[in-house]
Amino acid sequence: MSSMRVLVTGAGGQLGQALLASMPQGIELRALTRPELDIGDAQAVQREIRAFAPELVLNASAYTAVDRAEQEPELAARANTAGPRHLAVALAATAGRLVHVSTDYVFDGSGSTPYAPAAPTAPIGVYGSTKLAGELAVREALPGRVAILRTAWVYSASGRNFLQTMLRLMRERGTVSVVADQVGTPTSTPALAAVVWALAARPDLHGVHHWTDAGVASWYDFAVAIAEEAVAAGRLGSMPAVLPIATRDYPTVARRPAYSVLDSSATRAALGLQAVHWRQQLRAVIQEIPNA
Repeated sequence: MSSMRVLVTGAGGQLGQALLASMPQGIELRALTRPELDIGDAQAVQREIRAFAPELVLNASAYTAVDRAEQEPELAARANTAGPRHLAVALAATAGRLVHVSTDYVFDGSGSTPYAPAAPTAPIGVYGSTKLAGELAVREALPGRVAILRTAWVYSASGRNFLQTMLRLMRERGTVSVVADQVGTPTSTPALAAVVWALAARPDLHGVHHWTDAGVASWYDFAVAIAEEAVAAGRLGSMPAVLPIATRDYPTVARRPAYSVLDSSATRAALGLQAVHWRQQLRAVIQEIPNA
């Protein structure tokens, strides 16, 4: 990649941090956390885009609290719909491009085979609805210059995510009960960041793309793997009890897709990348966690 001015929004989040850690050579980077740039503020976005004139914006800013979104739909829409629209509208006045990260929750989960990028969307909660509205907004405002990358079940060695929550509960309680009838693909932020940068280098690839690590798991499978890998790596002292439960036994405010496996084959082919199995990625991420 030759020298390119890149603005990363949401730079304090788990994906934002992974993007900074894996930045290729030749990037003139401006990385802004949410306190530094609230993308829900249209004027702030306009000012930033005019001042820095990025050739590319990587939008890693999002409202991802799935249950809380049901009680805070305006806040979710500000970050997930209005914010991306503001970025796209500001970039439309320049020659800049946008890579925007979206989610498997744009699907209702009633399928049983991996969802292709063109599969019909039907979100079943506020989070998925606001993310889908954000996708539509950026495509409308910046046609031909936006790549949308949907991913799923994102976690990292720090921050708030399923991996961190499970490790904390396993240490505190020794027993965890985890939903076994929701199926998707855990995706590590280092792997996701690498794909975002690969897309960044390809202005010809616009429209919707899918990426996750390889393989399929339920949340229960993921939790069992976390326990096994954490014990093997010395991050947990002993193997906790991990109990499978049904969705109906763990009521949450928001409904979640029962099946949200994404078909990443077109993205793999277009970028010439192989996805690594989620279990292998999990092992690598757990190694990055400081030993308690």
